[in-house]
Amino acid sequence: MEPIEIFKTDVADATEAKKIVGVLLSYFPRSRINFDLYDCDKVLRVEGRDFIAAKVMMLVKEHGFNCRVLE
Repeated sequence: MEPIEIFKTDVADATEAKKIVGVLLSYFPRSRINFDLYDCDKVLRVEGRDFIAAKVMMLVKEHGFNCRVLE
């Protein structure tokens, strides 16, 4: 089973979410990445062996959004 990390974000726009997924996939191409914008935590889910949680958070923040690991 692949490692999974769930992040809480404040991304609310589907266009922005798609852009961020594209950026994340360019860094972590073998990962499965998606947003659940209907969830109250605007969840970003990353599944794979080659991603680094700190880098995911940094990349999302570089696009102007908050992002932290959901406990």
